[in-house]
Amino acid sequence: MIQKVIKTDEQWRQLLTPEQYRVARGKGTERAFSGEYCEAHDPGLYACVCCGTELFESTTKFESGTGWPSFTEPIEQERVRLEKDYSYGMSRVEVLCNICDAHLGHVFNDGPPPGGLRYCLNSVSLVLKRAADAE
Repeated sequence: MIQKVIKTDEQWRQLLTPEQYRVARGKGTERAFSGEYCEAHDPGLYACVCCGTELFESTTKFESGTGWPSFTEPIEQERVRLEKDYSYGMSRVEVLCNICDAHLGHVFNDGPPPGGLRYCLNSVSLVLKRAADAE
């Protein structure tokens, strides 16, 4: 069973940096090739910056050339929620943390086999829990 994390807007503002808040709570995006994890290759788990829920394994991360960290699949599908997004005159599928509703990025159908999906995420919406730190 999913235990939702609910905070007021003011609580999120106190918890996050202005950029994290703008992207994760305000459905923004970071500039391409500017994110901390765009070129990261350290083993570990990528978690939601807002609630800490582990979302993506580093083993599913791949170089998409898009300028944002890209993954083939979440750890478990129940950890993310997908919603249609028609903002900016485009038709996309938004990826949200299913625990706290943080905006993570978008998913596209141009990823590598076998699944063919590319979860294109904002670095600022994530925190990497490095495997070396857990030892």
